Amino acid sequence: MRYAGRRQGKGISVAKAKNVLFIMCDQLRADHLSCAGHPQLRTPAIDGLAKRGVLFPRAYVQSGVCGPSRMSYYTGRYMTSHDATWNRVPLSLHERTIGDFLRPAGWRVALAGKTHVIPDTDGLERYGIEGGSALAALLRAGGFEELDRYDGHSPPGKESGYGDYLRAHSYTSADPWND
Repeated sequence: MRYAGRRQGKGISVAKAKNVLFIMCDQLRADHLSCAGHPQLRTPAIDGLAKRGVLFPRAYVQSGVCGPSRMSYYTGRYMTSHDATWNRVPLSLHERTIGDFLRPAGWRVALAGKTHVIPDTDGLERYGIEGGSALAALLRAGGFEELDRYDGHSPPGKESGYGDYLRAHSYTSADPWND
């Protein structure tokens, strides 16, 4: 790994960091990046981020299924502990996420793209949390402010610019994502 270890062991204090961008790729093998040594594939955008940031050469997912792996990252717990063991299984309201820890420290914790956080509607009802409240929206999103959520199982909504982006790049159809 070309960039691994450049900052290894030189942690940045959360209090001093201005911004943290975490990119979680779905179904991408680590060795399918040119910055990880792939001999033919070229990934210049990810390589550029790796040069300026930290590349984790020994990170492993908690599940072969994306939803439980994401919930493990969000909570810092094994999927057998947080119980979101498959896609479309809600993350319990009693689970604390990165957002729950960083927001009180003054951080804006936002999420764009795919997440697979499924709302714990039973928990919201049990705790009497109103469905349209700001708290309910935050809990439905796993403690994150959603910027442009798209879970990939249906066309993105009007709030997403992705369909317009595809059309602008010659994907001409009413539903360019699926076509």
